[in-house]
Amino acid sequence: MNFISLLSIEFKKIRRSQILPVLFVASVILWAPSVINADMNFKMQAEGISPENNFLIQGFLGISWFMFPASIIVCTVLINQTERSNNGILKMLAMPVSTSKLCLAKFIVLFVLAAAQIFIMTVIYYISAAVASNMQDYNFILPPLFVLKEAGLLLISAIPMAALFWLLSVCIKTPVFSIGAGLVAIVPSVLIINTKVWFAYPVAYPFYVITSEYGKLSENMDTAEIQLVPWLPVAVLITVFCLSVSCLYFGHSERK
Repeated sequence: MNFISLLSIEFKKIRRSQILPVLFVASVILWAPSVINADMNFKMQAEGISPENNFLIQGFLGISWFMFPASIIVCTVLINQTERSNNGILKMLAMPVSTSKLCLAKFIVLFVLAAAQIFIMTVIYYISAAVASNMQDYNFILPPLFVLKEAGLLLISAIPMAALFWLLSVCIKTPVFSIGAGLVAIVPSVLIINTKVWFAYPVAYPFYVITSEYGKLSENMDTAEIQLVPWLPVAVLITVFCLSVSCLYFGHSERK
């Protein structure tokens, strides 16, 4: 079975799951407070950021710190549970298919789901910005290219984090423990982005990137600019390491 066929099978499995509704609900929950408290965006003169930029960035800060990482954690568990619920993993392993290819196919599905959530959150941002604009009689809607750039940075920076969470879900078979380990890993991000070794902690990447963008949009705020070295080499190494270990360990316990 070739890799494209594996991907096709994995996406068919996702259609029967409840992952997409979960991502939609999470996105609505995230932007609702931004609409309710839209008037707070006019009280950011000290930071020197415009209300419309603050509306977007505050929402993306909430996404990048907790909601987005937590959603990826839930997706990793749901993807694995889809296989384990009906012993589907045993059926897949019985086929003439490479476990490494199967593992990578599932990770690609995970990444596509992450991209889908960013897309859903971006769409709901525009709906929320339109509602807030009507409520406050002020235009909170930003140009699509600018919003897509911020969304793209968030998604790309999350690849090493997704690889780490996928590794946890592969190695930790109990869903509760897998989710717990992932959620515990999210908490220190706020502290770690203020250290010089933030690049060694992939869970902090999305939050660090959006915080850096916040500083660029604020005239009176100083935030650390992203240095591609050593960040980029370390991020690549972490991603390759996590995926390599995942491929080696995937299906190990079921084959015993």
